[in-house]
Amino acid sequence: MKIKELKELDVKGLAEKLETSKAKLNQMKLNHSIAPLENPSQIKVARRDIARIETELRQRELNK
Repeated sequence: MKIKELKELDVKGLAEKLETSKAKLNQMKLNHSIAPLENPSQIKVARRDIARIETELRQRELNK
């Protein structure tokens, strides 16, 4: 997910995206603990996407 894409979403859209991303990350972690993922770097990418979304939400909160 690119920052440009995040800036186009509204706060509600970002919150929904954050919720789905967190659920996806938790599912990947669970699957990886049972059987190794084919590409474990997906976990790192998902964590970074979550951080980008949270950063954008925080910036919008501070700019109000």
